[in-house]
This record gives sequence, C-alpha cells and structure tokens, in this order.
Amino acid sequence: MKFEENVVGVDFLKGKCLMNSEVALILQHKYEKMCDEHSTNQVFEKSLQYVKRFSQYNNPHAVTQVRHILSSYLISEVDLCVLGNLCPKSVEESIAMVQPKGLARLDDEAIKKILTELSLLKKFDM
Repeated sequence: MKFEENVVGVDFLKGKCLMNSEVALILQHKYEKMCDEHSTNQVFEKSLQYVKRFSQYNNPHAVTQVRHILSSYLISEVDLCVLGNLCPKSVEESIAMVQPKGLARLDDEAIKKILTELSLLKKFDM
C-alpha cells in the first residue's frame, strides 16, 4: 500500500474533489431555487455560509480558471483542491500543504508559475 492510500484512502484518491469556491457556486444556485420555492432550511443555509466564508474565489469565471490552471499541471484532485482552497504564497508553503510527492514532479519555477497565475486570478476576482 502506498503512503497516499494509507493517509486518505484509495476511494478518496479516485474521487472528484471540489474546491470551496465550486461548492459555494453550486449551493448558491440551489439556494436561489429553494428560495423561489420557499423551502430553505437552517442546515443548508449554514453550509452555504461556511463555504462562502472560506471560498478564495467568488466569480464563476475565476473558479473555472483556477480549476483549469491547476488541472493543466496534472496534479491529483486532492492536491488541486488544497491549493485552490488555501492559496499558498510560496513554493515551500505549497509543497508543505500537499500530499507527499504531490508536486514532486514539478520544479520550483513551475510551482511559482502556478502561484502567480492563481494570485492574479484572486487579485481580479470580483
């Protein structure tokens, strides 16, 4: 068994992960439908507040771009979401946040490029 499988489980590694920003967009859309039908509940509203609070990107286009940028580097879904949710500022911080070997195949310049692209998206996210 590989280290990664032992930490998060095989099924988790194969699953599709969503960043908080993506979940916020999905829940916001659902919430608007629920409001039209007058069927909201407190747990749903608290969940929506939580993901909105911890979302790094609010603009749907920015959220799509973040996923596209990170996906282009062929990193795992888990690592993609960690980077998209936490928005590290440095190469060292990025490497420390992801699973062992998560960014190992990327050199420091590639990681810097990812961080630069993400920070630009965050700067212009409205």
